[in-house]
Amino acid sequence: MIETYSQPLPHGITLSCRAAGDRGRPVLMFLHGFPEAAFVWDFLLAYFSRAENGGYRCVAPNLRGFEHSSAPADVSAYRPKHLVQDIAALIAIETQDQGSQLACLVAHDWGGAVAWNLANQLPHLAKRLAIINSPHPGTFLRELKNNPAQQAASAYMNFLIRPDAEKLLAQDDYRRLWEFLTNTFGSHPAAWLTEAVKAQYREVWDTGLTGGCNLYRASPLR
Repeated sequence: MIETYSQPLPHGITLSCRAAGDRGRPVLMFLHGFPEAAFVWDFLLAYFSRAENGGYRCVAPNLRGFEHSSAPADVSAYRPKHLVQDIAALIAIETQDQGSQLACLVAHDWGGAVAWNLANQLPHLAKRLAIINSPHPGTFLRELKNNPAQQAASAYMNFLIRPDAEKLLAQDDYRRLWEFLTNTFGSHPAAWLTEAVKAQYREVWDTGLTGGCNLYRASPLR
């Protein structure tokens, strides 16, 4: 069973979280990307919390600016150092009985960018790191500077930093976001993008898309 809760952090940010498994058990933490949110990890939270799969305490926070997590208005509040601060503080709270160390940090897309930075700056906070679809920042910067193919592949970021990006993304029942999800994950999305799943996405997007766009606006990699 997935539990939801709001976790205040010492520096004034609150993260809305989803979790499964008993507190006090080794902790797996899962970081989502954009245009997603913590709910995309629900299957894995339930799976790894079961005794036969390790009996972990599994936690998936919504990053700042997503769902019901704190959403500072200042774009600079979405710089990587602040995102890392959020996750480091959440790790400290969730691992009080585990020597302040995750069994593993699992991350995808923008969550992966946060995880790479955390592992570089605070490697003692996680025994293992699992990154999905998120290149190492150094490699990404090199390719972004020198590789025309990567520059073309990353050109979408120029759209997401526009001041009207949120308004455009919300048009026609989020048409552009649905196209992104279906074009990215295959031409036959019906197997996974059910009406129930679409309702979960809409619920998140309805709370606002500015936080996600601000990740791109604040990023030094563009």
